Amino acid sequence: MPVDAGLLSELAVDPGSAAGLDGRSTSWRRKLFGEVEPADAKRRCKGLLAEYTRELSEAQELLWASDTYSLLIVLQALDAAGKDGTIKHVMSGVNPQGCHVRSFKQPSAEELDHDFLWRAAKALPERGQIGIFNRSYYEEVLVVRVHPEFLESQRLPPGPIDERFWQRRYESINDFERHLDRSGTKLVKIFLHLSKEEQRERLLARLDEPDKEWKFSASDVEERAHWDEYVRAFEDAITATSTDWAPWYVVPADQKYISRTLVAGIIAHTVRALDLEYPEVDPEDRAANQAARLQLQAEGEGD
Repeated sequence: MPVDAGLLSELAVDPGSAAGLDGRSTSWRRKLFGEVEPADAKRRCKGLLAEYTRELSEAQELLWASDTYSLLIVLQALDAAGKDGTIKHVMSGVNPQGCHVRSFKQPSAEELDHDFLWRAAKALPERGQIGIFNRSYYEEVLVVRVHPEFLESQRLPPGPIDERFWQRRYESINDFERHLDRSGTKLVKIFLHLSKEEQRERLLARLDEPDKEWKFSASDVEERAHWDEYVRAFEDAITATSTDWAPWYVVPADQKYISRTLVAGIIAHTVRALDLEYPEVDPEDRAANQAARLQLQAEGEGD
């Protein structure tokens, strides 16, 4: 199951096309592996995931050395889709000094005194670094769209909260991401596509397992009542903001071992496409390096 161009095309949302979430499967086990036993599918995914994490580790070093680009991974999903586990497994081989994760919770008073993209701009990765947004500025057209009452705390200029309001927010996001791409920040935007039944089972599992109950919140069930509204909000946002410079990938998430492998493959492909190379050493520095080599070798001979 290498994540090749054909598979990437299936996962990607073509710019100008509808996301079509209702028509996208949340489970790809049989699609990818046929009628093999789940244990066999897991074993094959484990091998591929290990391959992709090694590639990401090498790519991170190259990203750092070239000091030209940064990588921003945006992860969005409904509750219990596996964002935390995806980050843990996919980035397991990455040097933590060159990677940081930012989770966007309820905005602070300071953040509410700025535009909705401000706190995201503050958290962008530096050149040579990988940044991961666990949720992101997209919450402003997802959870806020489902709960427009949250806009009251933003003290916006007067005006109707109508369809045009949300379209302007999509335009602001597209402009922001176009600016990032032009400035050397490559975006990878991933929606973990989970079924409602799988979410129910995962929420119940949190209650059944003592070491996971802390992750459960009764508010998760309250938000589940808005499932259809959230799916519509994701459909509209992904459709409006999947662009040539910042495409969306819709990854089936009912099997965690498949979603993690696909995410790792997408990220590895994205970095590979940057066609990075290690900086060349100019003749003057190389001559100085050779002189330093001779000095170090002479020290060893003196011992």
